[in-house]
Amino acid sequence: MTEGENSGSVEFQVLHFTSKIRRLTSHLELHKRDFLSQRGLRRILGKRQRLLTYLSKKKKVRYKKLIDQLNTRESKTR
Repeated sequence: MTEGENSGSVEFQVLHFTSKIRRLTSHLELHKRDFLSQRGLRRILGKRQRLLTYLSKKKKVRYKKLIDQLNTRESKTR
């Protein structure tokens, strides 16, 4: 981490979770029966989803920018 990054910001947390998700996904492609890693992946996905939902409701511009940066699709709102 560099000094300029705010590790408590929602954007940083989402980026951190996204890198973990990508790492776990590639691990699970090799180890299909690693159920503990699957559970961890589901937990991280849920955390990231909650953060993205919060960001989309509170700060729409920052949310759009983050979605474009991550190259992910927007979540379905309820």
